[in-house]
Amino acid sequence: MAAPAPTPPRSISKRRGPLRGEGDHLIDNGETWLTAADLVFVDPIGTGFSRPTSAAAADEFYGTVGDVASVAEFVRSWLLLHDAQDRPVFLAGESWGAGRAASVGYRLLSQGVPISGLILISGGDGLNTAYLAPETSTALHVVDLAPIALFHHQLPPELGLTPDAARAAAETWVRTTYAPALVRRGQLTDAERDAVIADLSRFTGAPIDRIDRNTLTLTPRQYLQGLLQDQGKTLNIFDMRLTKSPQNGFNGAIDRYLRRTLNYVTDLAYVGLDDVQVGYAPYDRFPAAVGARWNYATVENPSPEAVKTAIDEAVRHGGGPPRIGPPLPATEEALALSPTLKVLIASGRYDSLASCARDAAVAQRLPPTLRSALTYRCYEGGHMFYRDPAPRLQFSQDVRDMVSR
Repeated sequence: MAAPAPTPPRSISKRRGPLRGEGDHLIDNGETWLTAADLVFVDPIGTGFSRPTSAAAADEFYGTVGDVASVAEFVRSWLLLHDAQDRPVFLAGESWGAGRAASVGYRLLSQGVPISGLILISGGDGLNTAYLAPETSTALHVVDLAPIALFHHQLPPELGLTPDAARAAAETWVRTTYAPALVRRGQLTDAERDAVIADLSRFTGAPIDRIDRNTLTLTPRQYLQGLLQDQGKTLNIFDMRLTKSPQNGFNGAIDRYLRRTLNYVTDLAYVGLDDVQVGYAPYDRFPAAVGARWNYATVENPSPEAVKTAIDEAVRHGGGPPRIGPPLPATEEALALSPTLKVLIASGRYDSLASCARDAAVAQRLPPTLRSALTYRCYEGGHMFYRDPAPRLQFSQDVRDMVSR
């Protein structure tokens, strides 16, 4: 949550905070948003040092509906307790938190709490209306995968020797051949089907045996596991340039910073940094982690069969969490309540959970009221694109521009 502040408190250095992890330590953050806004961070219940007041209450918070309701109530209460009801407020969330921020924004606006903007990081745009045909949306992801194939030396040279050339060639094929083929895939001849599969393999680098002959598509999981299968490697889900997860050697430094420098005194483990399987538990029967207990449903009492089907499909597809019930009101619904709301949608080009090509196509098809409110940005990085210096600097500037105008 951000609220513009020309003069931050003297106890906070604009140059330093929040500190940034580098190697195994924390360093001054030259791209801090504190030059434009006060920052308030919240660990939703069950994360960080935040806990429900009782084990029985956990289920109220460990789910999509309860999560949005509790975070919205935190924001409302914080603004009230700190006499900040009249300050411009921007809600920011990353990954799963992007959807949370959009839905929290809607909930607050519906309760009469003004919100000035949303910053949705690596988690989509929060639009519940499909502005692209499903075949177009599916096909455009090939435009994102062609540069990945090039990066890993799996793209034929005639399809491009630079990322921009690979994207351009892929987009031409997608719009002239692939998307139309998906629309009429039930009527394709065997020869036409074979040609589409062969070209899809060429533009993505994926082995032909990884492509579904019936749907003529690749799931994210099939692509991540298939591109370099002959080398025994799997692409990283958050940054497809990598085949291993980057190590965070600075977790210990963060823990010491919270407990010593910021002097937050507690014997609780910080969920996300520390091993949560510590402390007293009879026979070491620790409760399951929040993620394992999460209720993805947006409707009350969904059938066990519907839950299992949704989870199995999400696991098979590998492209995000399961969907059980209709989506919660989010970006578009928030804009209906507050037409002056500004929304920044930030994605990383190499994130398997995102699609910059789809974002660009959606941006062109939005109605005027949404087009003026939504800004899509695609940065040269993965899910955590701010780990790369250039996109971190650009993203910081984009956020400062947004909250300062």
